[in-house]
Amino acid sequence: MMNYISAFALGLAALVSASDGAVAQARNMCAARDVVLEKLTQQYGETRRSMGLAANNGIVELHASGATGSWTITVTHPNGLTCLVAAGTSFETVDEELPASLGAPT
Repeated sequence: MMNYISAFALGLAALVSASDGAVAQARNMCAARDVVLEKLTQQYGETRRSMGLAANNGIVELHASGATGSWTITVTHPNGLTCLVAAGTSFETVDEELPASLGAPT
């Protein structure tokens, strides 16, 4: 079953990346994908937990550490540049059912 919280985070990240990509690049929050992943893995102990394709063909990923609770959302653009979209603490995996009043997803 799809994790709705992750799906929401990916959708939110896609919206943010579409509107704030230039801002992230201007603040030097972007680098080559391998550089970003190495930093997330080595410094924060984060691994990829979910991913999706944004409307602009960017790959949106949620990275998190089960040990520390840190999390980071990234967007990798078609040119290979990876930008940080959001980061925080207290990550936990949630697997919730859609409320019956909303019906099954179509």
